[in-house]
Amino acid sequence: MVPLEPSHPIDDSMLRAAREGDKAALDTLFGLAYEELRRVARRVRRGPDDSLTTTALVHEAYLKLLPTGVASNDAAHFKLLIARSMRQVLIDAARRRHAGKRGTGLVPIALDPEQQVTLGRSAELLELHDALRELERVDPRRAAVVECRFFGGLDVVETAAALSLSTATVKRDWRLARAWLAQAVG
Repeated sequence: MVPLEPSHPIDDSMLRAAREGDKAALDTLFGLAYEELRRVARRVRRGPDDSLTTTALVHEAYLKLLPTGVASNDAAHFKLLIARSMRQVLIDAARRRHAGKRGTGLVPIALDPEQQVTLGRSAELLELHDALRELERVDPRRAAVVECRFFGGLDVVETAAALSLSTATVKRDWRLARAWLAQAVG
């Protein structure tokens, strides 16, 4: 993840104000992190999806944070909260795309090859989500590392800071979690 511009740091007072419900502070935080979040969203989306653009993903994730506010103590944790929101938005969108397919027994025929890729991507994302939920049940720390690294685009150092772990633990958990998920997704 590319760090925020040094001239626009996310400072503790902004995080404190956002945590206490100051919408203007949350808007400022979002503005400071916007381009970085777009890069992460672009990478996480990884494929054509007419129903959810990169910008829409970032904005939907932000809107998910508004009702609850930001219970974050530092920039790394703020990024983790955004990553969690992005994951929820992506899963909700994938579920909506697949909702029409349940119960009918019919498989839609896509005339547009890109549409087939989108449906396949949605299925992969839902499968990953289910596997990640199982990993959360078995090993919550490793699941949190995956959420930071994959959905948040955090590097090893940022992930360690967000989760209060050592970088060696993050590297080990990342490696083991990816192997576990690969096995689970098959």
